[in-house]
Amino acid sequence: MALTGVLRPGHVALRVLEMEPALKHYRDVLGLIEVARDDKNRVFLKAWDEHDHHSVVLREADEAGMDYMGWKVDSPATLKKLAADVEQSGLATEMSWIPAGEHPATGERFRFTIPTGHVMELFAEKAIVGNNCGTDGQDINPDPWPDGLKGIAATRFDHCLLYGDDLDGSVKLFTEVLGFGIAEQVMLAGDKKFMIGAFLSCSNKAHDVAFIRQPVKGKFHHASFELRSWEQVLRAGDILSRTKTSIDIGPTRHGITRGETIYFFDPSGNRNEVFSGGYIYYPDKPVITWYDESLGPAIFYHDRKLNEAFLSVFT
Repeated sequence: MALTGVLRPGHVALRVLEMEPALKHYRDVLGLIEVARDDKNRVFLKAWDEHDHHSVVLREADEAGMDYMGWKVDSPATLKKLAADVEQSGLATEMSWIPAGEHPATGERFRFTIPTGHVMELFAEKAIVGNNCGTDGQDINPDPWPDGLKGIAATRFDHCLLYGDDLDGSVKLFTEVLGFGIAEQVMLAGDKKFMIGAFLSCSNKAHDVAFIRQPVKGKFHHASFELRSWEQVLRAGDILSRTKTSIDIGPTRHGITRGETIYFFDPSGNRNEVFSGGYIYYPDKPVITWYDESLGPAIFYHDRKLNEAFLSVFT
């Protein structure tokens, strides 16, 4: 069966305190490619192996964090249907249609706020600009990668981890309305029905978005960018050290998702991750359950203990 409905994460919009240091980080260290600027002083970027016009939006503001996360769906008809489903669910607030062109090269978007306080968008259309590997930049006789890559050279925007209070409501919306599956969950050992964290997939990835229950609304833990191997994660660690980028933890491995990882901060304090590995997820795969007493190896499998900053620092 073909992948339908919500296809994948499409973009993340981040607030940064100063644009030029942020651009130096996202372009020169992380290796994203600037594709556009608009009259709202936003900068639009993409990872090299993404074909859509952009996946990261930066906006200068007085406070760091995430403005919204966008999800690409398979067609305009699906966009209309899912928007109606979200409206009828009673689980979303502050719903609105954003006209085509408000993001460059992007069709209309349906925006809504989920129970954890995060703003989400659905969209169906964004210009395909390619990855510049093939003849004349097209997907014809392509090379494995293009010339001119910088820094870590992340291949794509992969997922976000978000903090919020009404975890149950957001999980219900994503699973029952938007069609996501729960790949992994973290439960309270003393109350095995009380969910602490959920790792949700709309694809064959171990997760496309994750939520952790915290007594806050709409907080951003990290945006993750994909690499192709553990070796590339180690190389990323070298680049982060050479550029004196603030590292949170890693390189290491997650127990949850099995992915290899390193966490670090942009100059505004937004946490980034580069991530590789993980398993293939199918909808019939049994849900993996962790309990809070095993959170150490669940999050950092090698150290088997929690980094307090990982839990308490967010924007």
